[in-house]
Amino acid sequence: MMHVTLASEAAPGRLANEDGALHIGGLVGVFDGVTAPPDIPSGCIHGPAWYVKRLTAQLGSVARATPNDGLSNLLAEAITRVRGDHQGHCDLDNPATPAAAICLARADDDRLEYLILADCTLVVDHGSQTPTVLTDERFGNAVTEIRRAALADGGISRPAGTPTPGKYALINKPCGYWIAAANPQAAYHAVTGQFSGVRRAALLTDGLSCAVDRYHLMTWGGLLDLLTESGPRALIRRVRQAENADPSGNEFPRYKRHDDATAALCLFEESK
Repeated sequence: MMHVTLASEAAPGRLANEDGALHIGGLVGVFDGVTAPPDIPSGCIHGPAWYVKRLTAQLGSVARATPNDGLSNLLAEAITRVRGDHQGHCDLDNPATPAAAICLARADDDRLEYLILADCTLVVDHGSQTPTVLTDERFGNAVTEIRRAALADGGISRPAGTPTPGKYALINKPCGYWIAAANPQAAYHAVTGQFSGVRRAALLTDGLSCAVDRYHLMTWGGLLDLLTESGPRALIRRVRQAENADPSGNEFPRYKRHDDATAALCLFEESK
């Protein structure tokens, strides 16, 4: 049996939460909308918060209708349905069209299936001494390569967490990275797999995975323990405290002082 606890919170000062979360039966997901830079036209009248809300709703509808379908098929159908929600008003071929990073997990008997697109993170405790941590490394690799090429051409170094406009040329391309946007084929290029014997699992947007991989506030095992003992909102508070203590970003370099933050904790009981 799986018990799920969710929490999602907009960044302080932001009216709309561009993150989202989902729990339907054995399916759990977190979604991280891509913040649109003001100087890059998206070709869309909608924003990332709208996209995440529609994608979450459509994925829920698809999962209820076809609960046994593969995760990639569920996501592809949800993306297709969101294309229809634009009602022909938007240029969905624009690479900056609203998009989201995603982490999905589904419990099925003694297995935990997963699907990851872009920079969401899955942390799994399956009895080993150190948790297994998974993300879609293609996004980070693409951004790193763009910045390396810019420096080679005489550009300036960009601090960690700052925007990389050149990434839009690499969205949903074999030489770049894949993300949920307007192309349902992206679902079939996700990082997928499964585990058995899972005790705990955490699905995180990068507004919370930063507690470990950027801010180094704790280990991945410590993050799982905090979630288990105090819940996802305790992790959000811990990250906010660190960000508030470093308003200038000297200790924790980042593009935004705060980011939307979402976590899902899955706890598993052994079958009797």
